[in-house]
Amino acid sequence: MNTTSLRRAIVPGVAAIALAASLAACGSSDDDSTASGGSSSASSGGAASGLSGKVAAGGSSAQEKAQESWRAGFGQANPDVTISYDPVGSGDGRANFISGAYAFAGTDSALDDDELKQAKSKCGGDPIEVPAFISPIDVIFNLKGVDTLNLDAKTIANIFNGTITKWNDQAIKSQNPDADLPATAISPVHRSDSSGTTDNFTDYLYQASGGAWKTEHSSDWPTTKGETGEGTSGVIGAVQGGDGTIGYADDSAVQGTKLGVVHVKVGSDYVEPSADGAAAGLAASKTATGTPASVMAYEINRTTTDPSTYPVFLTSYLVACPTYSDKTTADIVKGFLTYAVSDEGQKAAAANAFSAPLPSDISAKATDIISKIS
Repeated sequence: MNTTSLRRAIVPGVAAIALAASLAACGSSDDDSTASGGSSSASSGGAASGLSGKVAAGGSSAQEKAQESWRAGFGQANPDVTISYDPVGSGDGRANFISGAYAFAGTDSALDDDELKQAKSKCGGDPIEVPAFISPIDVIFNLKGVDTLNLDAKTIANIFNGTITKWNDQAIKSQNPDADLPATAISPVHRSDSSGTTDNFTDYLYQASGGAWKTEHSSDWPTTKGETGEGTSGVIGAVQGGDGTIGYADDSAVQGTKLGVVHVKVGSDYVEPSADGAAAGLAASKTATGTPASVMAYEINRTTTDPSTYPVFLTSYLVACPTYSDKTTADIVKGFLTYAVSDEGQKAAAANAFSAPLPSDISAKATDIISKIS
């Protein structure tokens, strides 16, 4: 077996974008979703003039670092705009968007049929849903004396379903003959909140484990067994706080920790998480059928055997209305989303969140859809 290293292709030199200064103007935790003043729409790169107001948004915690970059970059051109983003998780983000609490939302799972109907009713037309963030999901662990492990999908599934309970189980040892694996009990950690990261992770387990994972993908963890953590930070904290723990989290949140990271079997190789591998995984997938023209959702292929791909990843979306009751809210949302999917916004997110920039054709299509916001 070979180990293929694709670790974290990063766009250099873009991370700062005067992050701290801009967030002061654009990153408030104020939940006021009203906006006032201003008249002109933003163009690509967040270049707008005369915008002034507040917009509340939230959702995907995996998007948190990307949202920091987007708010900073957009805030440079729009210092009188305050956009708050609450990383409450994808499920609550979608629910709060549908209820009207958020002007737009971030979600790591596409709106399902019922949510599309509810969003259409709320918006007065088919909602806008565009990809804005492609990121690996790391399978992370904390095991004394072990920094890296090779695992196939079946073994990962059997760890999280409780079939494999010790770290020196033969299924783990056979894939890691050089590792000194102790008899420590395995403590799986999953999200306690409704999460798009969970949805994508369970989708991988269901598609790739050869039947070891019995339930289809879901934003809610299918059992009450195991440890829990709220949000990405909660899972990271729970895994860090134990010995023998294992969990899953967006790659951007794992950066800077000392947690072990699993290399996942793809074909005959073991592949580590990378932005390039996640982007290749999206390229190997297809857009969903039967959705409105304003919705760019994907059906992810987790079973490719191409070692240039990393199959445990999320494609995270921005969800908005096609029309808003006041022009300034529409202009702010339109300008911010345009910046997020632009080349500049994607490079900023890649530098800060270790994500993969959108392919140019996907970015162009997303920009065209966003341009219709009024």
